[in-house]
Amino acid sequence: MTYRFIADVACGFDNADEDDCVMAGVAESDGGGFSLTFMCDFDEPDAQEVSLGFDTHCLVTPDQGTAYGCVREVTIAGDVLRVVLDPASLAALNLEDPVVEAVLRAPAADVARFREVLSRVLAFGRSEARPAVAGL
Repeated sequence: MTYRFIADVACGFDNADEDDCVMAGVAESDGGGFSLTFMCDFDEPDAQEVSLGFDTHCLVTPDQGTAYGCVREVTIAGDVLRVVLDPASLAALNLEDPVVEAVLRAPAADVARFREVLSRVLAFGRSEARPAVAGL
């Protein structure tokens, strides 16, 4: 069954002078609840990152569930973000279903920034780990 939540918060950070990484996220609220945080490095992966499989996007869920290269599809249609995950990543992400939908209720400017930065995160790293993307 698809996990669905209302995202009252959306953000995108990609300033190399201020941020540790490129990050786009949506969350139920500023103080907690369910969230999806998509991240990648600013620089192309080095040899060690490639050998460890860290040469792609990263997804973090609440309680620090983390997986690299796990996003298979991302679609934004209207105000709904739909994320399809590799079923093999569910245990690492502490999720039960490979489909997560967020109804985007955050301010329009924040959603626009999220979309902009998310497209950059999902295009990072090795090509075979890049998800299918629509509506960004």
